[in-house]
Amino acid sequence: MSVKTQVYNLDRDGSMDYLSAGLTQLPSLFFLYFLAYAAFLGLWIYVCYNNKRSVHRIHLLMGGLLLMKALNLICAAEDKHYVKVTGTPHGWDVLFYIFQFIRVVLLFTVIVLIGTGWSFLKPFLQEKEKKVLMVVIPLQVLANIASVVIGETGPFIKDWVTWNQVFLLVDIICCCAIIFPIVWSIRSLRENSKTDGKAARNLAKLQLFRQFYIVVIGYLYFTRIVVFALKTIAAYKYQWVSNAAEETASLLFYVVIFYMFRPVEKNEYFVLDEEEEEAAELALRDEEFEL
Repeated sequence: MSVKTQVYNLDRDGSMDYLSAGLTQLPSLFFLYFLAYAAFLGLWIYVCYNNKRSVHRIHLLMGGLLLMKALNLICAAEDKHYVKVTGTPHGWDVLFYIFQFIRVVLLFTVIVLIGTGWSFLKPFLQEKEKKVLMVVIPLQVLANIASVVIGETGPFIKDWVTWNQVFLLVDIICCCAIIFPIVWSIRSLRENSKTDGKAARNLAKLQLFRQFYIVVIGYLYFTRIVVFALKTIAAYKYQWVSNAAEETASLLFYVVIFYMFRPVEKNEYFVLDEEEEEAAELALRDEEFEL
């Protein structure tokens, strides 16, 4: 006996919708965010072009990250659209996973490189910072393999729960690992500010990296905990809300980080006058006294 089963919803016009009621908004949602990132990439290229002298290698890598994010979203939109219309992804899921892998690896790499001050403060990486990248990148390969298994199968396979646990564990390890370079940079800037006679410049850099640390922690906390909570507590008709929250948080994170480390000829953090230098020295002394 051969049995074929189809599960779908009917739209108002009578057409079949193979996505569940809580996910049918995803194609439009992902496409809107694709347009936002495409515009963001265009703006980033414009800013880099107008500030050629201030462009570092990290800015090119950040541009590549925006490109991968935009491609990831358009593939996600097409994937969900084809599933919605036909019930199968027609290969768009393969492109989605490829761009997702490149995007996630680039994201963690950019956070680590910015956190170490690479290309901004120094043209090289120390041994311990290289080890962080050597740990994070292979772990992201494993995490993406787990993501593919989870996305393309379901709870009916034997090791589905195990792959979920692997993905969660690896993701937590990577999130913890990328925090260390930022902490090392903050500690190094605090020590240098007391010895090299450039108190204002080092204090500005110190404040910048502290802000960066807070933004990264907030982003990781929201996308790993709050989004998971939304997926758990949301009614089935509002499953798309967690995706919208995650994409909104990601876009805000990108905007803040790219604005903080944008290429400008007179960077507010690195070009300071004598009065600011004296004020910064007093601020550093007060900070040292408090510590």
